[in-house]
Amino acid sequence: MKTEILSLNRDTKETKISAQILLYGTGKCEISTGIGFFNHMLEAFAKHSLIDLKLDCRGDLEVDFHHSVEDVGIVIGLLLKEALYPLSGVERFANSVVAMDEAAVSCVIDLGNRAFLVYENFNESGKVGEFDVELVEEFFRAVCFNANITLHLKKERGKNAHHVIEATFKAFAVALRRALTQNSRIATPSTKGVL
Repeated sequence: MKTEILSLNRDTKETKISAQILLYGTGKCEISTGIGFFNHMLEAFAKHSLIDLKLDCRGDLEVDFHHSVEDVGIVIGLLLKEALYPLSGVERFANSVVAMDEAAVSCVIDLGNRAFLVYENFNESGKVGEFDVELVEEFFRAVCFNANITLHLKKERGKNAHHVIEATFKAFAVALRRALTQNSRIATPSTKGVL
């Protein structure tokens, strides 16, 4: 695992993204995506994961928000993959349940260098502000498949889309922080001997 600041620039015809992460930080962040609600969710992720995150995304927002949200997920995923593997000396597995008013979302994570997403029981639709609710799943899929992590997200209950989405980002952050808990007795957390 890498404990220094990692950087990535990714330019396409749809987005131009520059980002930095520090896996074991304090949760400080500088986020600019042009999408207010998405900025708020990424700030919540940084705060509760204790990952320092600096991210600037210039996307084709005049088309819609899809390219920006998905590409930010790709970049965060790629940075996590670079930081995580080969995995050693951490818990690897973790879970969390985060409540926000009437909403509660659970997250189970495996930093096992295998990509998989379960996104269950989310039936919200429409928008939160100008943000398309359907983009939450796109973001987490992009993160998982570029970071090579297994992520199970499940809405336990909730009616307010803002609350459900915010609880989802926070549950992911808390589970990731817990999975990254250092444990020198573990060495490589796999019977295969490498992750």
